Amino acid sequence: MSETDGLLLEEFMPRAELVVPEHRIRRARFPAIDAHNHLGRWLSPDWLSSVEDILSVMDACNIRTIVNLDGMWGEQLEANLDRYDRAHPDRFVTFAQADWSRSTEAKFGVMLGDQLRDSVHRGARGLKVWKNLGTQLRDEHGNLIPVDDERLSPLWQAAAESRVPVLIHVADPVAFFRPLDATNERWEELKAHPDWHFCGDQFPSFDAIIEQFEHLIAANPETVFIGAHVGCYSENLGWVDRMLATYPNFNVDIGQRISELGRQPYSSRRLFARHADRILFGTDCFPPSPEWYEPYFRFLETDDEYFNYAAHDELPGQGRWAIYGLDLPDDILRKVYFENAARLLGFTT
Repeated sequence: MSETDGLLLEEFMPRAELVVPEHRIRRARFPAIDAHNHLGRWLSPDWLSSVEDILSVMDACNIRTIVNLDGMWGEQLEANLDRYDRAHPDRFVTFAQADWSRSTEAKFGVMLGDQLRDSVHRGARGLKVWKNLGTQLRDEHGNLIPVDDERLSPLWQAAAESRVPVLIHVADPVAFFRPLDATNERWEELKAHPDWHFCGDQFPSFDAIIEQFEHLIAANPETVFIGAHVGCYSENLGWVDRMLATYPNFNVDIGQRISELGRQPYSSRRLFARHADRILFGTDCFPPSPEWYEPYFRFLETDDEYFNYAAHDELPGQGRWAIYGLDLPDDILRKVYFENAARLLGFTT
């Protein structure tokens, strides 16, 4: 009997025999703003990192500022602001969230708009919107609330009037909306996290949600949007390119998507070159650590070939492939690492 008889996919851990250049990039070449992170989880019982530990990582990796997207609202927002923004000005920036439990009330959009104004008054610097909008949230009649629901116009208007950006995640990844069969490239990830699977009659299709998303951006030109995870469609950079070219109020971050960008390096490099002013560095990796940051620096700064996009994992969590570096020039790196986020956040230096 062969040693491979009965080998399961989960047991298959091939090691590439390629001999190619390898670079360890421990610090960003320029000071960086991590525009997509989740530090509010310190309120959870399994959170272990102290603020001092986070600052130590930031200093070691040349991260000037982290955007904490877990500010929530009310007293929890105050707790986040006290812990981060007020204690360490400009090292941390906190975004509020909306209390979507109120979506079952009449005129919920007006209420959420008022809530955002209150959050900004307290010190929030933006709004984070989760992908439950369009997939799970329902109104008082039990109807699914689409991403472009006109009842939410007061919320987007409040963001525009308050001059704060909206970092929004809808749909994405595409594979999460496909059947969980042998053709799904994220099969292992979805088997580990079945609650991430949005395939079935109870959910809209990915295409329907992404169409709603474009309509939302188009209908609110005064509101600055940051499409999380490469505009929520990193598998289709042609679509992202068109959105950035069409809508001046649309920006994207790269959090948790070097896995996608790095397997299409030619298209990715063209996207960065065409829209250098609209792409934000971000990781969505928490708690922050040098091991999380290094693959991002390597991806952006080197032309290394066929390397793991999650250096600490033997088996990458988002798909069984490797990535290639973009070797971006310094002028683009400065914008992506710092200048673009600084402009949207209102930094003066």
